[in-house]
Amino acid sequence: ERTAPVRLVKPRQTNRRSLPKHLERVEVVIEPELSCACGADRHVIGEDVSERLDIVPAQFRVSVTRRPKYACRSCEGGITQAPAPAHIIAGGMPTEATLAHVLVSKYADHLPLYRQAQIYSRQGIDLDRSTLAAWVGKSAFELTPVYEALMDDLKRSTK
Repeated sequence: ERTAPVRLVKPRQTNRRSLPKHLERVEVVIEPELSCACGADRHVIGEDVSERLDIVPAQFRVSVTRRPKYACRSCEGGITQAPAPAHIIAGGMPTEATLAHVLVSKYADHLPLYRQAQIYSRQGIDLDRSTLAAWVGKSAFELTPVYEALMDDLKRSTK
């Protein structure tokens, strides 16, 4: 007879939770050969489903704005064209989303501008650190009214 106590083997615990429901799901269905060796068609009796977390890295794209010019052939009324949209940096290449990304990366994620420049260069986008610094400065100037409104609200607060 055994004198040692019998240890119960517990299944290994994993710290896996289900993935959040709000994430986009991309389903890939892998079908086997549907005809059997005997010649009959196979039918579905169940399926195994696995979910894995996937990351799509930041994607750069070019936003092209076209503003066609129109003229009237029957009169000499002149040429008309839609006005250009306002930009934070007049004549500059960054969109508002690009500027927001640079600011959030710098101040919220603590990613210095030289590292951001290195990340962008790996994607084939050569931006000098001084260019990014100019973007940060111009964005900070344009955010001054927001800062002042927040400070006024804070100063009116009792706590």
